[in-house]
Amino acid sequence: MDDDEALIEAAAQARSHAHAPYSGFAVGAALRDRSGRVHAGANVENASLGLSICAERAAVCRAVAEGARSFDAIAIVTASEVLTPPCGACRQFLVEFAPELRVLLADLRGARAEYRLAELLAHPFRDYRPARSGG
Repeated sequence: MDDDEALIEAAAQARSHAHAPYSGFAVGAALRDRSGRVHAGANVENASLGLSICAERAAVCRAVAEGARSFDAIAIVTASEVLTPPCGACRQFLVEFAPELRVLLADLRGARAEYRLAELLAHPFRDYRPARSGG
């Protein structure tokens, strides 16, 4: 199994742990850091839907908590009939760490697609604070 397929498999496994009682839309994500370690996450919904967290952000938070800050690929697996890219909030969250991230989409039937994060989020919000003056 190549590295990308192993990443997709890790995302599929994470998907099996999703907590999606409100939408029924289970998502798994697996984020690979530049050292090759894989950090998985699943979506976790809450009755107060705004408190829910997507699988992609769960994977990033786990990776950061484990000391990783640089990533080369993320795999996202759903059971949807259409491959599902990250939502806008997750795209912005991911670009903070890896603007050139490879995004692998997969479903349980074997469909696959690959994008660059820059294709999915052409104009991300950046740190636009004004430069500090010397005085």
